[in-house]
Amino acid sequence: MYGDAATVRKILTELGDTWAVVGLSNNRDRAAYGVAQVLQRFGKKVVPVHPKAETVHGEQGYASLADIPFDVDVVDVFVNSDLAGPVADEAVAKGAKAVWFQLGVVDEAAYERTRAAGLEMVMDRCPAIEIPRLN
Repeated sequence: MYGDAATVRKILTELGDTWAVVGLSNNRDRAAYGVAQVLQRFGKKVVPVHPKAETVHGEQGYASLADIPFDVDVVDVFVNSDLAGPVADEAVAKGAKAVWFQLGVVDEAAYERTRAAGLEMVMDRCPAIEIPRLN
């Protein structure tokens, strides 16, 4: 597993509350929709990132990380593993503090690049599962 318990805790509690959720749309059948709700209940500002740039859970959406006109702390990635590496690179360019690859999203090279750039990162985990474990 990439990202130990201490890293998970740090990302969830110390690195900031603005989470860009890449792959979040109004499709209620997608995992991103429910996970974003959990993040909001935990006090995170969720920023939807999806080509449609839809407003989701009351938050303005953007077509890409580069389009977000403010800083984001964590980039939560809900895309296929073969697309995740470029998103991690965009997170580094955006100045994020951490990248979170969701369950099933694995790109070891992207993990190494992101960590080498100084960001915290976890991979193949879900914050909606990890948040209840904090207490």
